[in-house]
Amino acid sequence: MMRVETTVRELRLVGSSGPRYPKEIFAQRGAEIYAKIKHLVDPGNDGKILAIDIETGEYEVAERRIEAVDRLFARLPDPQVTCFRIGYETMWSFAGAPKRIAS
Repeated sequence: MMRVETTVRELRLVGSSGPRYPKEIFAQRGAEIYAKIKHLVDPGNDGKILAIDIETGEYEVAERRIEAVDRLFARLPDPQVTCFRIGYETMWSFAGAPKRIAS
């Protein structure tokens, strides 16, 4: 599977050809990679988004998810991306603010 490029109303859209793994594998591989690089990405990046390609271990940190993911797509042909909010248990919360990781 490769990177997909299409044009809609004169806008060039670039995206993945789709997930190649079940969501459990995304979660497991993402967590394993994050644990290995945590000491590199956490300091000074509290609340930022960490996007990880679960196949290569490549990652990007940015203020917004779209920025981090776009940077991975710019560098890699078809990344399988999972994201984390640094310093928090979840990316989003449906009721209130995301829960911080206990110190």
